[in-house]
Amino acid sequence: MTASAAERRFKIFAAADGFGQPLKDAVVARLRAHPAVAEVVDLGVDKYYSAAAAVARNVSSSDSVPDTPDVRGVVVCGTGAGVSIFANKYPRVYATHCASPADAVNTRSINACNVLALSGMATPPDAAAAIADAWLATPFRAPCPASGDAPWPEDIKRFLDTATDEMAAIPEGSAAAIPDSACAICCLRKGMEFEPVGIMPGGEMRIVRESPTSAYVRFKAGSVEPAHHHTFGHDLVVIKGKKKVWNLTKKESYDLVDGDFLFTPAGDVHRVKYFEDTEFFIRWDGHWDIFLDEDLDTARSAIDRELGAAGN
Repeated sequence: MTASAAERRFKIFAAADGFGQPLKDAVVARLRAHPAVAEVVDLGVDKYYSAAAAVARNVSSSDSVPDTPDVRGVVVCGTGAGVSIFANKYPRVYATHCASPADAVNTRSINACNVLALSGMATPPDAAAAIADAWLATPFRAPCPASGDAPWPEDIKRFLDTATDEMAAIPEGSAAAIPDSACAICCLRKGMEFEPVGIMPGGEMRIVRESPTSAYVRFKAGSVEPAHHHTFGHDLVVIKGKKKVWNLTKKESYDLVDGDFLFTPAGDVHRVKYFEDTEFFIRWDGHWDIFLDEDLDTARSAIDRELGAAGN
């Protein structure tokens, strides 16, 4: 007999990066006190992609056996975006970044989310506790905000009846057999239509969420972002490519490649050089804006001087 939602028990694997560790520790403590949680395995702290992979491997390899706890995962990084991207590279892992209990109820009802991703910098512990509680309490196909908090219509129920089996079959085979091109975020990007970033030649952007703004961005090799700043801080994760960021406010520079993460605080003036065709996911803490602090020719000259000096 299958346990009802009220009787269901859970075994939860959890991990975080350094930005997410305090929230992860708070959520782990909350889950260990939850009456529906049989066990919490704290896998500790690592780079965000390694932390996500450690949790996702355990969820992906678990078997659904009657009368045993459901295996789920919790992953936390600065934004919640990076860990969800890499957790979703594993078969039968459906990771979602949730910023509210409504997000958690929706993704459980619609997507059978089994890995909860949280933002260590944007989500306080009490909010994360409410999100985790909603995530545990909501069964697949339950009424949710997306359904108007009413039962799903029959045609949607029929779709959901087959969805999990069809989801599990994509892709076929083990995680080791998945080509790089099958990365969930890369497949999503293939269907996107981009808008040129007019003030920065070689750049294109697709905004996927407004206020706070999230976007998928790509720049061609050789492109330059002149010194500029934003009203809000932003996090970015490099999907592929190679770029260098000079934070002129802090007098620091950062070399970024595939999988690297960078947070730039609000108001910090920074310029960028792209050495390869580069794609990245970026999230601002509020609505996207941009204020130029120099023109393109000035930026190119400054970068040439900097790179020339570094090579001598």
